[in-house]
Amino acid sequence: MAQINENPMAAALIERCQIQPAPDTVAELTLPLLHFDITWLYFHPVQRLLFFDLPCSRTHFLDSIVPQLKESLLRTLNHFLPLAGNIVHPINAGRPFSRFVVGDSVALTIAECSKNYKHLTRNHARSADEFYACVPQLPPAKHAPDAVVLPVLALQVTLFPEHGLCLGFTNHHAIGDASTIVRFIKAWASVNRFGGDSKLIDEKSLPFYDRTAVADPTGLDSVYWDLVKRSRSVEPRQFTFPLNKVRATFVITREDVEKLKAFVLTRRPEMHITAFTMTCALVWVCLVKAETGAVAPDEPEYFGFAADCRARLDPPLPATYFGNCLAFVKAQSTHGLLKGREGFLIAAESLGLAIQKSVYSEKGILDGAENWPVDFRKMLGKRLFGVAGSPRFDLYDADYGWGRPRKFESASIDRDTSMSLCKSRDYEDGLEFALSRPKKKLDAFAAVFTQTLRNL
Repeated sequence: MAQINENPMAAALIERCQIQPAPDTVAELTLPLLHFDITWLYFHPVQRLLFFDLPCSRTHFLDSIVPQLKESLLRTLNHFLPLAGNIVHPINAGRPFSRFVVGDSVALTIAECSKNYKHLTRNHARSADEFYACVPQLPPAKHAPDAVVLPVLALQVTLFPEHGLCLGFTNHHAIGDASTIVRFIKAWASVNRFGGDSKLIDEKSLPFYDRTAVADPTGLDSVYWDLVKRSRSVEPRQFTFPLNKVRATFVITREDVEKLKAFVLTRRPEMHITAFTMTCALVWVCLVKAETGAVAPDEPEYFGFAADCRARLDPPLPATYFGNCLAFVKAQSTHGLLKGREGFLIAAESLGLAIQKSVYSEKGILDGAENWPVDFRKMLGKRLFGVAGSPRFDLYDADYGWGRPRKFESASIDRDTSMSLCKSRDYEDGLEFALSRPKKKLDAFAAVFTQTLRNL
């Protein structure tokens, strides 16, 4: 994992507190980490930001909004106990597990920021460093004689006086994937908006914790743990400023997607295409075409992403299953092919074939899963691009009682070569993605991307 060191962009601290679930929930909840979770044990923290237009004073913020958020958070955590707990990583023997005991809590930071709210919530290129005023940091690991204890969630509420506020979420990936964390974010929104958790219960959206429901006939839990144990330090590595990156958001409208689909279908009528594959193929090939460095034509180019497995397991899991449940999907081509005239078609074909072979495999979505960790390690240090997030998880409808979010940002993409991807806030059936790159590289991409859309 990566922790942030010496953040020059920190907001003014108002309060740090710990929010505990009600003591009359359960005394303890322990969940084993399965192979789906073990995969992410040494991954960097996942960080999301939601900005809301809310022109209020500091007094109203502290007297009304913060107390309501604290109360609704407590009520929500009553149903999401593992998020208030820790991951326990044994030092010598045994597999990691998630454990909540009475007294465990979530770190909540209340802060105030004087930065330009409108600047941060627009799509144009902005310094990546600026957003860390709103990003909460996971508390440090605790060391016991026989284990390392890792907090899994940190939250921050940042006021921009008379303009709005930002909710920041940082989680350890091994506690849950996007499906799990987004469900928590929306559950908290519902409780805060409606003043109670009855709507959660009525809609049967409470988390499903039964790990015995996950079949493991081939022993993937043992295989994964044998592969990853002691392969990396549990201690977080430092993440220092300046990042020397800028981030920008780009929009693809429904009309853009339809033009891309029509372009592909006239040339590859048999291909199964979606808005997701069209968008990923377009961004992938535009990044390659924008490359100014010397790259050999036969240099491999990889595109990786994770697909939700819940509905595709045998037996399937409910959508509310708490934890990670992801399959790895990898598309591959070469730099020369993607940079050529047929680059977009080749990218779309590569992605479609990868999805067909994995997600829709006749042998099941976990076919070959025992090789995923090794396959992924082979790509490290290579030309690897990926996607974080999915249009399936719409954070723009997370209404805490203040209306829809003005802007979603995934701070995590500053750490790797992924793009974030989600539904567009302002364009029906459109998508938006964000990239974080050194300014020259992002400017080069933006020019290629804009010209490509104009030529559709």
